[in-house]
Amino acid sequence: MLKFFKSFSMARAVAVIAAVAFTAVLIGAPAAEAAQLDTDARGAIPRDVQQLVVIDYRAMQNSTSAMDLRDRVMPPELKQFDEALRRSALKGAGSMDQYVDQLAFALFRPSASSEGLETVGIAQGQFPEDDIVAAFKQQKLKPVMVRTNAIYPMTRTGMVLCFVDPSTMVFGDKAAVTKALDARDGVSESLLSNSSMMSAMQSVDSAALWSILDDKGTQTMMKQLLGQAGSVTDFDTVKKRLQGSWYSMDFTHGVRFDLTISTGDPFTAATVSSLLTAAVMVRKMSSSDAEKQALNSTTIGSDSGQLNIHFASTDAEFASLLQSPLFQSMVH
Repeated sequence: MLKFFKSFSMARAVAVIAAVAFTAVLIGAPAAEAAQLDTDARGAIPRDVQQLVVIDYRAMQNSTSAMDLRDRVMPPELKQFDEALRRSALKGAGSMDQYVDQLAFALFRPSASSEGLETVGIAQGQFPEDDIVAAFKQQKLKPVMVRTNAIYPMTRTGMVLCFVDPSTMVFGDKAAVTKALDARDGVSESLLSNSSMMSAMQSVDSAALWSILDDKGTQTMMKQLLGQAGSVTDFDTVKKRLQGSWYSMDFTHGVRFDLTISTGDPFTAATVSSLLTAAVMVRKMSSSDAEKQALNSTTIGSDSGQLNIHFASTDAEFASLLQSPLFQSMVH
C-alpha cells in the first residue's frame, strides 16, 4: 500500500514544479465545490499524518485536463480495487466513480516515533451499502469485526473496506484500516487532535483539490523538488526549519497550482526560494519545449517566512506537458 501512495506522492524531479502536484493528487478536479472533509472523515484519520490529499472526485468530470491527468497517474492498485468492487459487490451497477463524491488519502506514521508509513483511503459519497454487504455475504466473504466495525476483504487486491457510516468508506490494507478505525472510535488520537495540520488545512480546504504535509513530508518533498541542488550545504542548514506545507489545484480555467511552504522565518524562506530558482534554471538547459513552457509559467517567491510557488497554464499547454518525457518519468 505504501507503493500505492508513492505513485502519487511528491515527484522526484524539480523541472516541472507544477507537475509535483499532478503526480501527488492522483486525479484533478475543477473548483466547482469545495472538497472539505466532514468531521467523521477527519476523525477516521490517525493523528500523525505526513501527507493528506483530498479531491473533489465528482467535479473532475467537468474538466478534460483533469480526466486526462487522472487516466495517466491513477495507480494500478486503485484500478484493481475499483475492478474488485465492481466484480464482487456492484455487479454491473457501474464503477466506484458513480458513487464517490470526495476521495482522500492519508499517509501516516503508526506512532509519533515510528519511521515507517502506512496509507489509508477514505471515500465519501452515496454508496449502496446494503447491496454491497449483501453481495459480500452471497459470496461467503466474512467480515473481521473490530469492535462494532465490519471489515470486508477485497479479493485479489489485498485490500479491505469498512463502512464507518452510510456515506463514508475506509479502505486500504487491514493494518491501516484498523488504525483508522481506532482513531475514529477514540482508541487512539485522530487528525482532529493535530493542531498544526488542522491549522494548515484551513488555508486550503475551501479548494476543490488540496493537500497538506507536515514537517517531515515537507522536507522530503523539497529534497525531491531540488534534485541535485538539495545536496548543497544551504539546504542541509535550512531543511529542519521547514515546518509544513499545503497546496491546491484549480482546473476551472486551464490549470492552476499554488504551493505554500511555511519556514517560520524570512531568511529560510528566501534561501529555499533561491535554491529552487537555481534548480529551475539548470533544468531549463535540458528541457523540452513543453517543459520550458511550464517552467516559464512558474513563479517562485518568499514573503514573511513563507515560500510560494505558483504555476498556471492553458489546457492545451497542460496537454503537451502530460506528453513530455519528464512527466512520463515522474509518474513511473
